[in-house]
Amino acid sequence: MKIVLDTNALMVPVQLGVDIFSDLATLNFHEFIVPSGVVRELELIASSGRGADQNAARVAVSLLDRCKIVETAGNVDDAILALATRMGAAVFTNDAELKARLLDTGVSVVYVRQRSYLVKVP
Repeated sequence: MKIVLDTNALMVPVQLGVDIFSDLATLNFHEFIVPSGVVRELELIASSGRGADQNAARVAVSLLDRCKIVETAGNVDDAILALATRMGAAVFTNDAELKARLLDTGVSVVYVRQRSYLVKVP
């Protein structure tokens, strides 16, 4: 199955020590999609962020070779929602506001629970 990855999802491996690709495979997700807006956000944090966030973003950028980058424009959250809807994909995010929007529109969401494992709803 396909899953769209948000900026914070790609930073999880460093921030929480979760192997997102293995855990997503356990949930039967094998096609990882990243909007170009997420790539731009990660590159910005990697180049101008500070401390742990900067390090997490640098690692996230290195993980992008495992993902399919899709060109998007405009607001990143809007692009994630549109992309997931168009592709019939779930979304991996820990952003509570985006998660609520996605669930309200019927898009499945994967998130990190208790800082250690992934959960898919619905």
